[in-house]
Amino acid sequence: MYPHFAVIALGSNLANPAEQVRAALAELDAHPHIRLEKTSSLYLTAPVGYDDQPDFVNAVCTVKTSLDGVALLAELNRIEAEFGRERTFRNAPRTLDLDIIDFDGIRSDDPHLTLPHPRAHERSFVMLPLAEILPDFELGEHGRAADLAQALGGQGIRLLKE
Repeated sequence: MYPHFAVIALGSNLANPAEQVRAALAELDAHPHIRLEKTSSLYLTAPVGYDDQPDFVNAVCTVKTSLDGVALLAELNRIEAEFGRERTFRNAPRTLDLDIIDFDGIRSDDPHLTLPHPRAHERSFVMLPLAEILPDFELGEHGRAADLAQALGGQGIRLLKE
């Protein structure tokens, strides 16, 4: 019923970011073609690339899905739009950001859906939450999530106190 496995990164820094991330997780879990498997803690993260904006709340989840990668990406984009996501410029503040980090271990250089995510292994706000829920997860040729998270260090990320 759900033959595919995906790792999804979530982030928000506008309009009550922690609630945006929690609501997005609930939306994924309620989707008829997606089953939420594991969810990391929420992390507070300094912005990357464009500093003049609020800190982000980030998390990572794993899902099983009957959707292929392109259809899953389309659903994630639909959810982002539903949450008011506007794409004004790269690294801009956002109500919700949903990225496919990995889909069935597939490698793809398609510009619409590059897999694994081309910068995930460089981002502690992705690797630390991923290492929390799946420390032995292999992210393509980059290695294990726990090793990548350790090598990246904190990089301005801290556990969000609930």
